[in-house]
Amino acid sequence: MSAPCYNAGMCKPIDELVSRYPALAPCADAARGALDLMLASFRAGGKALVCGNGGSAADAEHICGELLKKFRRHREVPRGLAAKLRPELVAKLEGSLPAVSLVSMSGILTAFANDVSWETAFAQQVLGLAKPCDVLVALSTSGDSADCVAAAEVMKAVGGKSIAFTGAGESRLSQVCDVAIRVPETETYKVQELHLPVYHALCAAIEEELF
Repeated sequence: MSAPCYNAGMCKPIDELVSRYPALAPCADAARGALDLMLASFRAGGKALVCGNGGSAADAEHICGELLKKFRRHREVPRGLAAKLRPELVAKLEGSLPAVSLVSMSGILTAFANDVSWETAFAQQVLGLAKPCDVLVALSTSGDSADCVAAAEVMKAVGGKSIAFTGAGESRLSQVCDVAIRVPETETYKVQELHLPVYHALCAAIEEELF
């Protein structure tokens, strides 16, 4: 196993997560594995593609929001870019990490679902957008959402990595993804309640490492 991409001594959000939510202790290693994949992707110039259904679609939007702007700490605009912009414009911008919510592109999503298949609507977007340096984050409380599974399958074929957020059970999604964060609940809303603090910890850890 390769060395982690993060500085374990300085990166505390995942440890804090377990301290605040002891039930999530079994997920700590998977969360660190997800952190490693996401940091490797961003450092290689890649992006995060995020998908889910229903409440998990809202979580996909939430994750992208935390990556695209400041989460907990100040983010400077890269100096090379800042030098090309008006100072007053730079003052109103923040450092950003590339993240795309696949649930947000209503035109392609609804057109493809209507004309071809809802089951492969996320997968079609992955096919068009993903590069080998990218990472897919797929959220499914059951772990068996067909559209998320298909997206992860295409991501693997492209050569990218995938992270699953699911409930406690083994699932199609956890089997196809490189890392599976299986929170210890099975009822939908309870699974979603535990997904949020995990992805907040990941976003905080990524921000600490890259900014």
